[in-house]
Amino acid sequence: MLTAFGAAAVTFMMLMYALEKRGRGFIFAFGCGCLLSSAYGFAAGTWPFGVVEAIWAGVAFNRWRQTPEEQSPSARPE
Repeated sequence: MLTAFGAAAVTFMMLMYALEKRGRGFIFAFGCGCLLSSAYGFAAGTWPFGVVEAIWAGVAFNRWRQTPEEQSPSARPE
């Protein structure tokens, strides 16, 4: 069960990373995937992996926070 969770977490994380250019919501989702991968690392007893993934989550959430929100076409000034 733990292996399935880890595989799903890493798959989700990498998919969100691949979709990041489509919008800042994917950057946030990537950060969440990093947190899930970090939890897997700690649960599996591979704490260095858990620490690195937690750091990546912090980097992703910081990037999400600094990325401006996209305006919808109807909200753009003319």
